[in-house]
Amino acid sequence: MTMPDISNRIGLGLLRQPKTVVFGPGKRDQIPLLVAPLGSRVLICTDARMATTVEFAGIRSAIEATGATVAVFDQVEPDLPRTNVVELVAAFGDAGIEVVIGIGGGSCLDMAKVAALVLHTGRDISEYYGENLVEAPGLPVITVPTTGGTGAEVTCISVVFDADRGMKVGVASEHLEPVAAVIDPELTVSCPPGLTAATGADALSHLIESFTDRAKNPGADDIARHLYVGKNVLTDIFCRTGLELLNTSLERVVADPSNLAARADTMLASFCAGMAINTAGTAGAHAIQSPIGNLTHTAHGIGVGALLPYVMRFNLPANVSAFADIAAAFGIADPQATALDNARAAIVRVEALLAALGVPTNLKDLGLDPADFGYVADQAMLATRLTANNPRELTREAIVGILERGYADDHTWWEN
Repeated sequence: MTMPDISNRIGLGLLRQPKTVVFGPGKRDQIPLLVAPLGSRVLICTDARMATTVEFAGIRSAIEATGATVAVFDQVEPDLPRTNVVELVAAFGDAGIEVVIGIGGGSCLDMAKVAALVLHTGRDISEYYGENLVEAPGLPVITVPTTGGTGAEVTCISVVFDADRGMKVGVASEHLEPVAAVIDPELTVSCPPGLTAATGADALSHLIESFTDRAKNPGADDIARHLYVGKNVLTDIFCRTGLELLNTSLERVVADPSNLAARADTMLASFCAGMAINTAGTAGAHAIQSPIGNLTHTAHGIGVGALLPYVMRFNLPANVSAFADIAAAFGIADPQATALDNARAAIVRVEALLAALGVPTNLKDLGLDPADFGYVADQAMLATRLTANNPRELTREAIVGILERGYADDHTWWEN
């Protein structure tokens, strides 16, 4: 078959990013200084576990010490259901909130971004499902991640589970971009092992998919209309750095969860991944995982990690050079080997990293039923903003083929 031209021949570079990013152990002490110019009535979005920690109490009291009033919504649920957003608005819609802070994992950060929007406009979040339906910025948002993986601290998209639709939907707009992100690796040391594994796999998948995406080289109008405009020379810089970091940090975090240096490297890689997907976007593995997650109720990172090696094998014929470049980023490229051999070595290394995290090596272990392959493929094909990024054309038949191989634990190479 004829493969698409996915090279970035014209050298497009495009990033979307917060105004301020603060990174480093203990840097949560910068939060009150970032809040002060933005307003004095603050809402923190977090989850029940984080709200009970010493670290959270310290952040809250430090903000209050500046004279600000701090309200807390500490009931953010995993996979951010729409009903959760409705509950927050009912509780704080009339509180005159001026600044929103998200502290926690991806759902807490996504909640902060959509809360800042709906508290400002008074409209239901469902009115913003889709791309670029947000007319203007909402309240200013500061994000403080406590996991190393989602990259949500720097992205301008929030994902909401809508039970009425039976699926996750995105609110995607450059107006959701946080004003500031404070990335403090100390906040991840207490992260549970299962969550560490899921978010680590998520970060790895973000980097792999952004780096091997199709380069669309869009014009000015396309850039204005769409968030995901393909891989480019600037996102590649972040991807290479992130891959170099995860190549060593993931295994070190698993071996010693208290290793702050490994936690810092993983968080920095996650930030790099967030910066990349903010314009390059994710691709096939994420499109396919969403309906699988709805069916099996497996964590997003675990599901996308289990899928990743099979999607990489499918995509390999369309982008051998990019996969070979991953081997170089991992430090395992053999200058005497062919590009294809190095590309395959990169995929094998990805599998080893996922295995170290305890990610299942096949889709059967996720609880996926072969009877649902067709449904998963149909739903994945609806995620056009993701499938359009995939370096190799994704058809319904191709997705079913990926699922069949993934279910069978088939790690052979696709011939074409």
